[in-house]
Amino acid sequence: MARTLADQAGGMNYLVSTPRKVVTVYLPLAIFLFVLLFPFYWMAITSIKSNDELYDTSHGSPFWVIKPTLQHYYHLLFETEYPAWMWNTIIVSVVSTFLSLFASVLAAYAIERLRYRGARTVGLAIFLAYLVPPSILFLPLAFMVLQFDMFDSKFALMLTYPTFLIPFCTWLLMGYFKSIPYELEECALIDGASRWQILVKIILPLAVPGLISAGIFGFTLSWNEFIYALTFISSSENKTIPIGVVTELVEGDVYHWGPLMAGALLGSLPVAILYSFFVEHYVSSMTGAVKE
Repeated sequence: MARTLADQAGGMNYLVSTPRKVVTVYLPLAIFLFVLLFPFYWMAITSIKSNDELYDTSHGSPFWVIKPTLQHYYHLLFETEYPAWMWNTIIVSVVSTFLSLFASVLAAYAIERLRYRGARTVGLAIFLAYLVPPSILFLPLAFMVLQFDMFDSKFALMLTYPTFLIPFCTWLLMGYFKSIPYELEECALIDGASRWQILVKIILPLAVPGLISAGIFGFTLSWNEFIYALTFISSSENKTIPIGVVTELVEGDVYHWGPLMAGALLGSLPVAILYSFFVEHYVSSMTGAVKE
């Protein structure tokens, strides 16, 4: 009898918990996935619709494709400078990310691992520098770019992007370096290791997830940057994807929606692929390096 009552209670708990899971877990996840994936779905179906189907929705649904076509991708890849924009974006993003990571590793290590007066103040100042809007900084940076004769070149973007990447990456790595036990560094100092050897052989191998996390953020910010690229680049062959798609595929008040969506979709794929490859390292970087 007692077992029967226990089984019934377990069954009732199952009936109660299942609707609760639907409301508290599955439904919010479904809404989140819809909001997250619907823009990609819209870009995908718009990029494979013909112009007649795009502008005449009376014979079909705007959420589906009746006669798919690749004419917009052909126009984008072979009749515009999109391959050059893609290459420029890759080069600028990779170079600026590596420059920022190199400077951020040195700055974060010096602030967090070297004990000196004013380290916390310097760290706070770097974080506050990240909060300065790029729309304020691009005016003095534009003057410096003109003075060094780098206007309308990829070097202008490679050297200006670190101005907002280094503060963010430094702040991120400071928190990660702080989670590494000081005892490891003290043991290495006792054994005669230099600060550079400690950084290269001990700190950096333990901080690989943090470096990957900072690199992903830096690469994403560089890839999607708009204001500096719009200000410092004017020729079509030197533009990046965010600027080229907006300025070259829009003629006055005429929006070429097919190529626009195809360019936006192709431009978002590298970042999505990068996240998919390093998502485990990115998640592990949120929990710290080595437990005490």
